[in-house]
Amino acid sequence: MTDTTTTAPPRAVLPLPAAAARYGTAVGAVATLASTFLAWTWTAEFPGDLTVTGYPGGLQVLTLTGALLTLLLALSALGIRGLRWLTPGGTTAPVLLLALGTFGTTGYTLGAISYRLGGVVNLEPGAWVAGIASLLTVLCALGIPADQDDETTATGAWARLRSSLRAPAARPATISLPSWAEILLIAVAFGLALYVFTYGIDTEYVELFTGYLILVVLGGIALTKTGLPSRLTALTAKHRTIALTAAFVAAAAFPFTQTNDTYTNVAANILVFATVALGLNVVVGLAGLLDLGYVAFLGVGAYAAALVSGSPDSTIGVHFPFWAAVLTGAAASLVFGIVIGAPTLRLRGDYLAIVTLGFGEIFRITMNNLDGDSGPDVTNGPNGIPNIPDLKIFGFDLGETHTVLGVDLGRFANYYLLMLVFTIIVVTVFRRAGTSRIGRAWVAIREDETAAQAMGINTFRLKLLAFALGASLAGMAGTVQAHVQYSVTPDQYKFVENAPPNSAFLLAAVILGGMGTVSGPLVGAALLYLIPAKLQFIGEYQLLLFGVALVLLMRFRPEGLIADRRKQLEFHENDQLDVPEQRTPTEPAVTKAGA
Repeated sequence: MTDTTTTAPPRAVLPLPAAAARYGTAVGAVATLASTFLAWTWTAEFPGDLTVTGYPGGLQVLTLTGALLTLLLALSALGIRGLRWLTPGGTTAPVLLLALGTFGTTGYTLGAISYRLGGVVNLEPGAWVAGIASLLTVLCALGIPADQDDETTATGAWARLRSSLRAPAARPATISLPSWAEILLIAVAFGLALYVFTYGIDTEYVELFTGYLILVVLGGIALTKTGLPSRLTALTAKHRTIALTAAFVAAAAFPFTQTNDTYTNVAANILVFATVALGLNVVVGLAGLLDLGYVAFLGVGAYAAALVSGSPDSTIGVHFPFWAAVLTGAAASLVFGIVIGAPTLRLRGDYLAIVTLGFGEIFRITMNNLDGDSGPDVTNGPNGIPNIPDLKIFGFDLGETHTVLGVDLGRFANYYLLMLVFTIIVVTVFRRAGTSRIGRAWVAIREDETAAQAMGINTFRLKLLAFALGASLAGMAGTVQAHVQYSVTPDQYKFVENAPPNSAFLLAAVILGGMGTVSGPLVGAALLYLIPAKLQFIGEYQLLLFGVALVLLMRFRPEGLIADRRKQLEFHENDQLDVPEQRTPTEPAVTKAGA
C-alpha cells in the first residue's frame, strides 16, 4: 500500500476564481489610485481642499498611498519580476489588510465630508469612484486564497477570514547583500519611519489624523505579514550599533523638519513620557515588580529640580547649574526608591502593587499639604512651583531660539534634543543592565522568584536595585520635565488622568509596547501620548476607549506590539518546536490508499 497525504487547498473568504480575484484586486487599486486625482467635493469648506482635479490633497493623499501600496503588493503576489522581494512572507494577508486600510480611510473621508457639509449630495463623482473602487478592491482581495490553511474543520466566513489573515514566516533570503547595502537599507528604513511619524504629528486637523491612524494601523499590520520587518530585524541585529545610531540620528533630525515649535512641544513631551516608561520597564519588564505608583518618582525628580532651579517661587531660594540639578533630581528619586522599596519589596504580586499605589497617592497628597498651613512651607501646596527658568548649559540658553544648519530651533526643539540625550542614556543603561549578570537575575526573579532564590540569587537585594535604578531614571527625566513645563504641581502626578504621564498610562505604555524590550515602551508611550493629543474630541471617553484597547490587546496580542522571543513563545506555545500541534481525535492526518 502507498501512503498518500490529502491536503485541502487554502480557502478564500469569497468563492471567486483565484486569478480573477488577484487581477481584480490590482485593477481596483489602480482605479482607487486614479480617483484621488479627481475632485471629491465641490467646496473648500472641508479641510484639505478636495475640490482640485489633477492634484490630490489632504485625505486623498492617504487614499493614494494605500492604493499604491496595495497595487505593489498585489503585483508582487502575481510574481511580477522586480517586486517579489516585497512579500518574502505572506501575500494574501498583506494585500487584504492594505485593501481594508485604503477602504477604511476612503470610507471615513466620504463619511466626514457628508457629515460636515450636510449630506452625500456634497460628494463629487470622484468621491463615488473612490468609494466603489476601494470596495471592489476589498471584495476581490477577499477572493484570493489564503497563504496557508488553518488546519481547522470550521467552514464559516469568520474562520475563512481568520485563515486569510494568517501569513507564513518569511522565506530565507537567497541573495547575500554587501555590508554597505545592508547599512543603506537600515538607514532608508529609519528615514521612512521618521517621515511617517513626522507626517502624523504634523497633521493639522482631526479628520486627517484619523484617516492617517486608520491607514497606519492596518498598513503596519500588513507590513508585518509581508515578512519584511523580520528581515529588517535580522539586519539590525547584525549591525546593532549602526542601527541604534541610525535610530537616534533620525530622531535628532525631527526638529529640523518643523517650521514652528507647536509639534516639537508634543514630541518633547513624548520623549519625557517614553523615557520614564523605559525606566518603568526596568522594574516591570525585567524584574517583574508591579509598580502602580511609579509616576511619583517622576514627581520627586521634578520637584527637586524645581526647588533648586532658581525659581522666585522656590522656598529654598538656590540656583544650581544644570548638571547639579539633574544629579539632585536623580539622587532624590533614588533615595525615595530605596526608602520605599526596602520595607515593601518583601511583598509580592498584588500586595506590592497595592503598596506602590498607596505610595503614589501619599506623594501627591504630601506635596499638596506642604503649603505652610497643613505642614511646612516647602512646595507651595496645590499652587506648586511656577516660573521655573530655562536651563543654561555651558552658556547655551535652551529658552532662546538658535539657528543650526540654517534652521531656527525654538525653545521646545532645544528641550527635545536635550531629552533625546537623556533617552540615549536610559536606553544604554537598559541594554547594558538587561544583558548583564544582574539583568539575567532580574529575569529569573520575574519568571519564578522562589526558584531564583533557591538557586542562590539574593532576590531582595536585586529587587531593591531594580527599584532604585528605575526610580533614579524617572527622577532624571523629571528634572527636564520641570523646565519644559515651566512649573510643577501635585495634580500632574496622579495615578490615572486623561492626559499622560501618570502611573496607569506609564504601565500601559510598557504593556502595549512590549515588556522587557527597548523599543516597545518607546512606541507605546508615543502612541498613548500622540493619539489623545491629536484626537481631543475623545477627551471624556478617553479612559473608556483606553480600557477597550487594552482588553483587545490582551486578547489578540498579549505580548505587546514589539515582543521579544521569550514572550512570543510564552503566549503562543504552538510556535515552539517542542510543543506538538493539537489535533482533534476525528481529524485524519494520513489516508491510506485502499483502506
